[in-house]
Amino acid sequence: MNEAPIEEFKRLYNQQRQFFESGRTRSYAFRRQQLIRLKNAVRSHEELITEALYQDLHKAPTESYTTEIGFVYEEINYALKHLKEWMKPQRVPTPLIAQPAHSKIYRDPLGLTLIIAPWNYPFQLMLSPLVGAIAGGNCAILKPSEETTRTAEAIEKIIKDTFPPEYIAVVQGAGAVVVPALMDNFPFDHVFFTGSVPVGKIIMAAAAKHLTPVTLELGGKSPCIVDDTANLHVAARRIAWGKFLNAGQTCVAPDYLILHQSVKDQFVTLIKEAIRDFYGDDPAQSPDYPRMLNQKRYNAVAKFLKSGKILVGGQTDEEEKYISPTLLDNISPDDPIMQEEIFGPVLPILTYQHLEEVPRIIARQPYPLALYLFTGSSAHEKYIMEQVRFGGGCVNDTVLHLANPAIPFGGVGTSGLGNYHGKYSFDTFTHAKGVLKATTKLDIPLRYPPYEKKARYVKWFMD
Repeated sequence: MNEAPIEEFKRLYNQQRQFFESGRTRSYAFRRQQLIRLKNAVRSHEELITEALYQDLHKAPTESYTTEIGFVYEEINYALKHLKEWMKPQRVPTPLIAQPAHSKIYRDPLGLTLIIAPWNYPFQLMLSPLVGAIAGGNCAILKPSEETTRTAEAIEKIIKDTFPPEYIAVVQGAGAVVVPALMDNFPFDHVFFTGSVPVGKIIMAAAAKHLTPVTLELGGKSPCIVDDTANLHVAARRIAWGKFLNAGQTCVAPDYLILHQSVKDQFVTLIKEAIRDFYGDDPAQSPDYPRMLNQKRYNAVAKFLKSGKILVGGQTDEEEKYISPTLLDNISPDDPIMQEEIFGPVLPILTYQHLEEVPRIIARQPYPLALYLFTGSSAHEKYIMEQVRFGGGCVNDTVLHLANPAIPFGGVGTSGLGNYHGKYSFDTFTHAKGVLKATTKLDIPLRYPPYEKKARYVKWFMD
């Protein structure tokens, strides 16, 4: 698509605006019904989704289920369980000076939302925010990534078969064409974007034209720290899993290791064993090891193999867009591989001697989206949690914080703006409307002029 069909977008936008203004999306019954319809639609299209993810990213069926399809089910189930509670007005205290009265917070739907998904988890990162938009009582226009064409087609089929376009619709095409056409011409009530930091800046600038609020789920270099008290066997397996999942094309993958000097040699031996256990002697032959998205991503990651010393891996196949699970040694914080997010199966190693060095190493980059710490020391855990700013993470595990809908997921600083999952998705896609309701049976004259002789009473109430 070289030119965006502006008239088509205008009709769609106006239809959704009219549908939302009709009030049909507001009731609990409607929202619950749509969440159930979405879950049933995904269930009936599981085979289509799995095949699309394999065609686009060479994902194994089990990985597709656990990281994409099952993840969406978890979000839907959690929303269904808690939606009625989330929608209830929340009673909050009222100060003495405002008495007699009571105060409540109502959660209002935002209206028309635009959700823009990336290519690395193209199904999950499209539908997970949609769960929040539906639970919040909104309409939505979905823009899947054009890089994962088969998954985008599957999403469009699911949405078309399940919802009327005036409620939820999919638009296809090049993001550089479609997204500006939508955001420049139509004042959405919220834009939810997952992707890179540079594109996130463009999205935020475009949203500013209409003062549209945004949620930006971006990225950054996520450190993984292994100290001298860690269970190294468990750490090696969990780090290898989190790093090489989706061939490293995960926004919260461990981007680089910070190992205590005393455990480096043993840890490297153990992570080599973990890679062999997971993918065999030749990961290229493993049915469970994905590929890089395209030639551009292959080239971007393959260049990092020139850095440092290869301890394990380093094999490539340009035609297959294959890069093996790779560990790099002799890396300094100033090397090119430490200047940008790797987003691939290459894991550089840095070392430290004293824990106080770790925050300084991490601080050379903007605030990371995720941080992982492997330790057996509660004191070390407390120190890192207090000294390092990051979006979210795990202690003694990797990536799995995303799977808990009871905690927020989001970045800080350049790694993101806003958060979602579970109740946090509902909050993101609703407006907190505070209302104070006063009685008319009693009207205290203290607030009214003239104020002579009342000042000390006002001060007493407000103190």
